Formats: sequence, C-alpha cells, structure tokens
Amino acid sequence: MKRLADPMTPLAQRIRGLEMPWNRVLSSTTGPAGAATALGPWHPQEFSAECVETIPEAGDMMVFVFRRMDGAPLAFRSGQYINIDFPVHGPGAEPVSRSYSISSAPTEPWTFSITIKRDSKGLVSRWAHESIRPGTVLEMLGPVGAFHLADYDRRARYLLLGAGAGITPLMSMVRTIHSLPGQADVVLLYHGSAPDRFAFSEELDFLARADFRIEVIYTLGDRAQTDRAQTVRAQADRESGERSAGSAPAWTGRVGRLSTPLLEEVVPDANGRQVFACGPEGYLNTASDCLREVGVDETSIFMEFFSGDRETRAEYAEEVAIAGEIAEEIASASEEYYESQPAALEMYEPEYTAEGPVEAVGAPLEAVDALAEVPVEPEVEMVVAGVETATVVDPATFATVGEGEHTMAFVRTGLNVRVGSEEFVLDAARRAGVKIGANCQEGMCGSCKVVKLDGDVDMNHQGGIRAREIDAGKFLPCCSTATSDLIIDA
Repeated sequence: MKRLADPMTPLAQRIRGLEMPWNRVLSSTTGPAGAATALGPWHPQEFSAECVETIPEAGDMMVFVFRRMDGAPLAFRSGQYINIDFPVHGPGAEPVSRSYSISSAPTEPWTFSITIKRDSKGLVSRWAHESIRPGTVLEMLGPVGAFHLADYDRRARYLLLGAGAGITPLMSMVRTIHSLPGQADVVLLYHGSAPDRFAFSEELDFLARADFRIEVIYTLGDRAQTDRAQTVRAQADRESGERSAGSAPAWTGRVGRLSTPLLEEVVPDANGRQVFACGPEGYLNTASDCLREVGVDETSIFMEFFSGDRETRAEYAEEVAIAGEIAEEIASASEEYYESQPAALEMYEPEYTAEGPVEAVGAPLEAVDALAEVPVEPEVEMVVAGVETATVVDPATFATVGEGEHTMAFVRTGLNVRVGSEEFVLDAARRAGVKIGANCQEGMCGSCKVVKLDGDVDMNHQGGIRAREIDAGKFLPCCSTATSDLIIDA
C-alpha cells in the first residue's frame, strides 16, 4: 500500500494534473519551434531503426533498444505501438510484419524500446531473440494506436491492469508519469504466472519507492500452479544439495486471479480512476466484468489486447494499414486526436460542395490474361505484385476535371486531373476528390507517397522519401509539381 508521509515532513508541492511535454505545442497559435514540432506525436511515419542494445528480462522477454537511422526522435504517446518488418525468411524475401508496444517513455525520445516475449512456436519472436543484435536495422511504421495516456489530464488518477507480456505498454505509462511533474495517483495491479515471471519488477520496485505517486501490486494468478512449481524446485534443490541456479524464493505476496473482491480490496476507489488494461483476451474479458461490477464507467476503461482472436488481429491489421496510408489517421479510434492537431498540419479531408463531399468518378478496371499483348499507346499496364493477372486501363476514357497545362491520370481512381506547373500535385488531387493520404504536406513525413508510372515531376522534399524509393518510381505529391503529363498509381 501507499506509504504514509511523516506528519513532521513537508509534502512535495506539484502542479495540478499531468501534461505531456508536447501538449503546449499542439495548442500553440504562434507557430511552434522546429525542435518542439519534431517531438510531437502528430502522425505515423515510415522509418528505419537500428538496434543499439538488447536487455534480457524475466518471463522469457527481451528488451530491444532502437534509434532512428535518420537521427530524428521517435515521437509517440505512452501506450502506442509500432509495426515492424522482420526479415525472418532472409533479406531477399518478403518480410513478416508484427506490431509491438513501445515500453519506453516518450519523454526520452532519442531511443525507444520494444519488449518481445519468446514463444517457442512463434515465427517472429524466436527470430527476434536469436537474430536481432546491436547494429541490426529494421523497417518500421508508427506510432499507431488509440490506447495511450491523454496529452493533458487534470485529475491524473489511473488504475493500470496488466497480465504477463501485457505489462509492456503499461511500463511506458509508468515511466512517463514518473518522468513528468504534476499531481498523479497511479496503481499498477500486475498479474504473473510465477514468482520469477514478473518483467521489469526491479525497476517497478524502485519507482514505487522513489515516487509516492506510484503504487505497484503483484499477484500470482493461480495458487495451485505456483505451489506445484515451488514444490518441483524444492525437490530439485534437495536432490542437488544446494539451491538451483535461477530458482525463485518462496512467494509471500498476493495470490489470486483478477476478481471483483480483489479490486474492491486493493483499489477501493477504482470507480474514480481511468483504467488502462492490457493482457490476453480472457484476462481482459474478466477485467471488463469486474470493473463494471465495482462501478467503473465504460467511458473510463481503455483496453489493449496483447493477443486475441482472429477478429481482434484483423482489427490490428486494419489499423496498421490505415496508418500506412494516413487516409483517415485512425479517425474512428480517436476523434480527440484530430481535434487537438495544429491547424498547420491540415489532415486530409475531401473537398465539399452544397451536395456533400466531392467524390471521384471511377472507371471499371478490366482484368485480362497476363500473357495477352498490351498496346503501348495510349493504354497503361499495371501489374499488382503477387497477382498473376494484369489490369489494363485507358486514361483516355477517364473524365477530366480542373485547369492547367498538364494532365495527371489517376489510374486507380479513374480520373484525369488538370494541374498547373506551379501547383502541387497533392493540392490538385485533393480539389478533385482523389484520396491520397497526407499529413505534414512539407515533404517530411512521407505519408502521401505514391507511385508515378509515367511523366516527370520537380520534387523538393525534406527527407520523407528514400533514394531507392525514388528510383522505384515513388514520389511525394505534397511537395512535387508536374513538369509533364503524369500517370499516377492512385
């Protein structure tokens, strides 16, 4: 339980609530400084990161510390995750993508950590533990996710519920709260399967001692399982005549799975807190029932499924896809995220008329035999990777809108858009209703990246695209003007 202050010792004085360091930049009306903007978690980005350290943790976990190859900080909110491409089948094969929560604090953004639990049957986790070493470079996308602390919380009273590897995003939250000034009241209820399976326990114990705002409560989920494990270890100790290496001391703490009586005992004021819970699906289903029984309103409960059924995994895959396109910027998950964005970023929105949003006029695509002869003019052949058919479209059949000396044919949308030589490609596309994800609009984030099938552009980017991507035909329409007619895969 929380320590009682000595009545003769003056209490520390703090500002009210918690405010993330970038929050004032978000609300600034005078134009934030460049460094502050870089530290703000405005949007997901594609980037390369180099592993700089690996740290073994309890519970078959490994902490991998990374830094971005471009030298920029990784701006994120506590609790978010990143999607990583793992070359498990070799450098020339298609990578395997997985999402992992960031366990470090965004207040130390120059390096960031992910924590991976080894699964003996897992494809990626085994490869990561065996292959990722300092110097390993991986491709990443992030940050992603609406499971995170608010940018400003006047009350800042939290209940964190974690089981097993679900501790990783909660660890980021605890570290962040400890690093910030302000009043806060945090209770972490951490369930583990065995005494020696609590990851980050040494650091958590230190934080609980050093910061009176933080309380950590450990509990074993199953007494019978724990007793069996300790009996086996004791037998091994007796047979060897000495204590086995790595064996855990007898458990003297709490035992019991998550339940309503447990919450009522250790967190009697749970219904006055915001709850962040992460763990296996069964654990979170139980948490949902227990929290409802102790009176916590559903609007105060936030959950992250560390593992889940097929539907849950599909939802994560969809979220990552949306982040990659930046078309809606996870709008369905967090409306407040957009309300807090500085106007200068101008998240993509379709143009509107009196009748409603402007929609592009699409032309049907015709599938033909991949071996069929394709006329060179005026048709364009588009071959989608992994599909043994080619799709042939004729830009001459598209409707044409806009004014300007050059024509941009958007082959997926089925629309020709006229553009002036001084107008950015993205601006003309947006005005016509072509949906291209866009965020910074300054050539920095790379979110609007598309493929140019034909034609030339003048691109003045700020690091948002790699040389090999330009060689492959990609460009950033937000900072590019047309110098000829264009055919664009969008």
